[in-house]
Amino acid sequence: MRRVIFNKKGGVGKSTIACNLAALSAAAGKPTLLIDLDAQCNSSQYLLGAEAEGIESTVADFFRSFLQFRLLRDEPELFVHPTTWPNLYVMPAHPDLDDLQTKLESRYKMFKLKEALDKMPGYENIFIDTPPALSFYTLSALIASDSCLIPFDCDDFSRKALYALLDNVQEIRQDHNPALRVEGIIVNQFLARAKQPARIVQRLQEEGLPILEPFLSSSVKIRESHEQAIPLIHLLPKHKLSQQYAALYQGLTHTRRIGRQTKRQQPGQRQPQALR
Repeated sequence: MRRVIFNKKGGVGKSTIACNLAALSAAAGKPTLLIDLDAQCNSSQYLLGAEAEGIESTVADFFRSFLQFRLLRDEPELFVHPTTWPNLYVMPAHPDLDDLQTKLESRYKMFKLKEALDKMPGYENIFIDTPPALSFYTLSALIASDSCLIPFDCDDFSRKALYALLDNVQEIRQDHNPALRVEGIIVNQFLARAKQPARIVQRLQEEGLPILEPFLSSSVKIRESHEQAIPLIHLLPKHKLSQQYAALYQGLTHTRRIGRQTKRQQPGQRQPQALR
């Protein structure tokens, strides 16, 4: 199963969600690959720690290879690196991704990631972390994936932008990847005692959007997890947020669509194109 974690808004927790879900998959005994397509390299640093700096054979090198004529190309596995945790592997990002983007776009190389993953055996789950924009790399990830997970941070501006994002996914599905689907919206940094987040989430549920449960609570422990370069589910496995991640992962493995089950769409309500 290939999942892309995508939102055009920054700071919604894409990297944290991608890494902790990947860590849970690996802990369940499934060979798991995390692909970091964000030039900020947050996922790479989260899972590899200090080793991420100066690492050779990154995803930037993978894409750069398609800008050069070669009779024989390096196998995709050359760009994959093991982590400290069994079954968990990373294709790390690099800041050079920004400089390569225009050249890759002009040469229409957005199918190369899918082609590489189709040839790469052995991984039961692949999670792809993307930059906060509908860029070449995000498009490559959506073309290569089976499903899309959308982190959502309970902000009204984010809610309004969500509809355009869903339509973006629908357009990519129609033009490039008919198998792509929105697997669900992950409510992140949720404050259970605050009225506004609950009101915004309820509105999305009433519109029939696939809101996944449980919601992920806001916690300062995530910052400690980042600082120590240890996924929270390993650093503090009994923490409330770790348990929420575990429940979310279990829900994904059973392909539950909590949002659709919560309440049927009422007559006359607009359904985003990505869910039609």
